[in-house]
Amino acid sequence: MKIELTAEQLAEQAAVRDFVEEEVVPHADVYDRQERFPPDLIRKVARRGYLGSVVPREYGGGGMSMVGFGLLNEELGRGCSSLRSLLTVHSMVALTVARWGTRRQKERWAAGLASGEVIAAFALTEANVGSDARNVETSAEPAGDSYVLNGGKRWITFGQVADLFLVFAQCGGKPTAFLVERQSPGLAVRPMTNLLGTRASMPAELSLRDCRVPAENMVGKPDFGFTHIASSALDCGRYSVAWGCVGLVRACLEASVRYASRRRQFGSALIEHQLIQQKISDMITGVKAARLLCLHAGSLRDAGDPAAIMETSVAKYFASRAASKASADAVQIHGANGCGGEYPVQRYFRDARIMEIIEGSTQMQQINLARYCHQEYL
Repeated sequence: MKIELTAEQLAEQAAVRDFVEEEVVPHADVYDRQERFPPDLIRKVARRGYLGSVVPREYGGGGMSMVGFGLLNEELGRGCSSLRSLLTVHSMVALTVARWGTRRQKERWAAGLASGEVIAAFALTEANVGSDARNVETSAEPAGDSYVLNGGKRWITFGQVADLFLVFAQCGGKPTAFLVERQSPGLAVRPMTNLLGTRASMPAELSLRDCRVPAENMVGKPDFGFTHIASSALDCGRYSVAWGCVGLVRACLEASVRYASRRRQFGSALIEHQLIQQKISDMITGVKAARLLCLHAGSLRDAGDPAAIMETSVAKYFASRAASKASADAVQIHGANGCGGEYPVQRYFRDARIMEIIEGSTQMQQINLARYCHQEYL
């Protein structure tokens, strides 16, 4: 099956590539060291419509196809995985509001999420809960026309700057989703620093102590939080991360070819040595295979095919592992130079480790794929 991009998609991809080359690539290592993005860059991303790219047009978004959304993630991921992670988590919440939100919730937040005037974060992970997301420990108790939330969240990407959090809590023993505004009484946000990778993603720890949230901010209903809302949001996140990994492998390949073409050892350029050629050929194969898997998943998502969920997991599993291998090889090609801050491959290596953990770890994908294989082929 051959998937051909439309002229519009190619033009959109080229425009994103130009933006990334001008605004992101020259400064990505600085952002990584500072562990933050300047607010002006986030505003530029919002003004270009990237944060609302997949929000339906009826809510003020771009209504972009899922293949187009993937290409956007690839280009941002090539420039900076931390910036791509903003698109990931914001889109997860924006799509949740557009799909599962009440009329009142859509009227209140959809337009702001589409324009990027409201920055959103996905608050699921806790100190004791990662992959076992169904069993979050944060609690929600009814109190008149409100719910009172108690608990904590960790590793909340862009939580330091988010205006709105999609928080998951147990309500009567049933996982439930709530939209929690930053200024909500009882919510405290503490920056988390010194991460291994995606260091500019501005993660935060949330503390909810008798945090009062209006009852109308519940998304869906009790027990709807994981089976529908978290699952569909995480599926979107996996898709975004998979495409971001395609961009990350591309970045490793481009950096390695540049360095190996200039660097001379034993009388010839590194790129003329067969063991270096082997690593570069693996990167070429990895990026092409990962992109095809992502295109396949994206085309199924655009078609509304239920098989898209599993194909997205396949793409994320393969692409994140390809990124880990490519980044390790890129550091090896650069030798000692790859371990310092002068070259970006050290950032690629650290970021790639995060890609195998977030939105469903490699091990969780292996379990899910094996279960699917058992059901499909036996």
